Order: sequence, then structure tokens, then C-alpha cells
Amino acid sequence: MTLTQWFVCILIIQVIHGLGTWKLYVKANKQAWEAFVPVYNGVVLMKIINRPWWWVILLFLPIVNLIMFPVIWVETARSFGKNSNLDTALAILTLGFYNYYLNYAADVNYIENRDLKPKSSGGDWVSSILFAVVAATIVHTYFIQPFTIPSSSLEKSLLVGDFLFVSKFHYGARIPMTTVAAPMVHDTIPKLGTKSYLFNDNYDKRNTSWINKLQLPYLRLPGFENIDRNEIVVFNQPADTLLDMNDFHPDRNYYKPIDKKTNLVKRCVGVPGDSLEVRNGYVYINGKKNELPDRAHLQFSYHVQPKNNQFNPKYVKDRYDITDGFGIINQQNTYYFSAISDEAAAKFKNHPNVASITPNRQEKGVRDPGIFPHHPNYNWNVDFFGPLYIPEEGKTIDLNLEVLPLYKRVITEYERNALEVKGNQIYINGQIANTYTFKQNYYWMMGDNRHNSIDARAWGFVPFDHVVGKPVFIWMSWDGLSNPRWERFFTTVSGSGKPTSFLIPFLVLLLGWLGYSKWRKRKQANA
Repeated sequence: MTLTQWFVCILIIQVIHGLGTWKLYVKANKQAWEAFVPVYNGVVLMKIINRPWWWVILLFLPIVNLIMFPVIWVETARSFGKNSNLDTALAILTLGFYNYYLNYAADVNYIENRDLKPKSSGGDWVSSILFAVVAATIVHTYFIQPFTIPSSSLEKSLLVGDFLFVSKFHYGARIPMTTVAAPMVHDTIPKLGTKSYLFNDNYDKRNTSWINKLQLPYLRLPGFENIDRNEIVVFNQPADTLLDMNDFHPDRNYYKPIDKKTNLVKRCVGVPGDSLEVRNGYVYINGKKNELPDRAHLQFSYHVQPKNNQFNPKYVKDRYDITDGFGIINQQNTYYFSAISDEAAAKFKNHPNVASITPNRQEKGVRDPGIFPHHPNYNWNVDFFGPLYIPEEGKTIDLNLEVLPLYKRVITEYERNALEVKGNQIYINGQIANTYTFKQNYYWMMGDNRHNSIDARAWGFVPFDHVVGKPVFIWMSWDGLSNPRWERFFTTVSGSGKPTSFLIPFLVLLLGWLGYSKWRKRKQANA
């Protein structure tokens, strides 16, 4: 749905509302024309049903309005004396068209000063739940979203079992694009395992399904900072082929709306306009080796040969702060470690039982078919990659058959152009193209665990419209099911030096607030 289509849809809804309520407006001592004026009719309706004017704003917020519309339908009926359970059911099940019956057929009178309190404890409970969901959905969508670290790709900086608060407003909150979806869940409803949104996953660019036409165009509220190089970012995986975290096939598309693609968290090592290259596992930006923040620790995989053919696994892991991948890979008892930091490797090689420790690096020029751009002309792998230019909005590149594999997905998939190759000529939207100008910014996201991370080396660039937000706070952290990492509770994600826990100050403030609230209530009761 384009912005024009969205605007027309809003106007149609206004007309439907006006035709179904104008007599009710008159009975409430308003003018009939007030039922037809967009937005203003909502403000007037809030006066009629004795609700605050700002409820109108909630009617225009995607997802939130799915809850608010039924509430308004029921409140309108009750304002004209229709309070029974049957009236409530009819108002909801007819999608608000019960108001047409009240408007044209029923003999109803406006109740100006009706009691707004629910008539039963059950009604009070339902009302409280509804508005708690509305408030939580607004916070979750436009301000702060909770997020859990599912993998070890940023180990040392973020650990598996960290629970984050992700800021939506740093880079600008993205307006939900999927308009019909369950609130506060992502692509799947927990426990049920069913899709949480209404969308045809098998669509293509020519698809005309009415379901997909319910999608809103990409819109983002203004943010107050840009994504900086080496910041940790939460984003929707561009080439989302995931039915689960272990089902990644970059050569095909498992279509989802952008805002329902799998959430990932990686480090942004390359920003728009950068020239990026990976040499021997290390990232170089514009020819210079990328220097990570002091809290970041790169990790690589190693083959370790012990002198007496055995290790004490627990001792090695604890003593040398080794994270993952402890296993014997051959008859010589060579051990494979999938994640050892440079600092740990320097210490580990001095272990009295280590005969040799060898990086598990791929050779330069040896092509890995699972590596972007998945083209035989590019002999790249996880350790030797690039150089390539990261697209910047408004910048133009020369386009030819040599560089086309790098930017074909950007041109077709992310920027929605039709592309054909005829002989040596490239056609974009039917026109011969020797250059291309990018429509948005792109980023290069990688994990610090360089040999155990599915990242941009597999799928390529991350468009800005896929960016979710910035992790700012770790509010809880668990190692396994029952071991809390107390030192990580209430720590910041970014910053320099060792993370400091603010758990104790938070508990002091919380107890102080609870004590103050209790004292205030007691004082008011005695007044």
C-alpha cells in the first residue's frame, strides 16, 4: 500500500463512519456534518462518549488501533443506552456496523452523563487488561523493546541469556508496516507456533493479494543520532530465509514483511560510504584496520594439539576464558575450539600441555559458495573478503556486469526495481543503465565471534529500513536456566571500561519510591 492508497483508505473509513453515525451525532446535540470531517469527527466522538480527546491519536497507531476500534464501537453503543452483553457482542462481531442499526433503525436516546465504570468486576478486569496492552504496545513499538540474545556471535560484549532493552527512538522509531498483527509479539505467537500477523508469505512483486495490500509503506519517526561505526545494532535480517535459527539458505527468499523478519543483533563495522575488506579475519575500513571498542573481543576458531593427547575441559574453559566449541576432531586428539579471543589464545599457547595452537583460517582466494555475493567470479571466504563499497543514500556508482553481483539484491530486492541483463547490457526498469543511484543507506553487520556468526558475509548489506534500534541496557542475564549473572544485571551495553551494575542503586530507588507511595497514601487517608 502506497501513501496515496493509505490516505484514500482513511478517507473511505471516514465516510463509512459518517454514514453510520451522523444521526447519533445529532441526538448528542452535535451537527451532522461533524460526523464526516476526518480527525475532527473523532475529537467530537470522544466528547460524545465522554472519553479524552487523545484517544483519537490511538486510532491512527497501527496495531494499537486494532484494540481501540472495538473499544470505541462498544463505547458508542453504551452512550446510547445499549449496555447488555448482546449489544457488546454485536458491536464487536459486526466490526462496528451495529452502529448503523442504532443510527437508522433503533429508537435510542443519548445518555450524556452515563457512568463510565464497568458494571461488573469482570468488565473492570477486561478494561484494565485492554489498556495495559495498549500502553505496553505503544512503549514496545515506539520507545523501548525487550530483546533476548539468542546466539554467541557477540560473545564477551553480549552473552547468550542477556535480556536487553532496545531503544527505538535513538535512530527513529519505525512505524509498523504490518497493520494486522498480534500486539507485542514478533512473527510467531508463543506456545501456539502460528503466524502472528496477516500476510501472504508466498508473494512476489506482482502479487495483488488484498492481504498484502494491508501493508503500510515504510515510515520512520525522526531520530536524534545516526548509526556509528562499531555500534551494536538490532535489525531485521534482510535475506530472511529462517523458519528457525538453524534454517538459513541465502540462495532463496522466505518472504516476510520487513518488520516481521527475524530480529538479529550484530556490530555495525561498516557504515554508508565505507570501503570494507576482511584480511585474515580482521576488518579493514578505507584501508585501515578497524579498531573495536575496549569492551569488544574478537574471537576465532582454533585447532589445538595437546602434548599428552588430553585436556581437562572444564579447567581449560574456566582458566583461559574460552567460550565455545570444545571437541576432538581426529584420531590424533586434536581439539577444535570455535571461539577463542586473541587475549585468551596468547595465554593458552603457554599452557604446559599445549603442543600447538593453529588458527582455523581459510586461505585467500579460496571461494566459499556460502559467502556473499554467492557468485563464481568472487573468490571470497569468511577470512578474506572484499574490498566492496557500502552504498550511501544519494551516491551513484558505475554499473557493469563485474560489480552487478554485489548490488543486484540492493537494486531489485531492497529498492524494488526490475532488472534484466541482455548480452552485455543492464536494464533497470526497462532502461539501459550504466550507473545506479542508491535510494537509502546500507550497513555492514558482523559478529565478533568471526568463525561462528551468520552475518553480512552470508547475506550482504543491511538496508536502513531494516534497522530496529539500539541496545542500551542489560536488565537481566542468566547463564543457563538457573544461574543469574548478577554482575550483568542493570549494566549498559555501550561505554568504555568494565560494565558497572546499577542493580543496587535501582533497588534503593525502587524501595524509596514504594516507601514514599505508601506514606503518601496513609497521609491522604488520615487527612
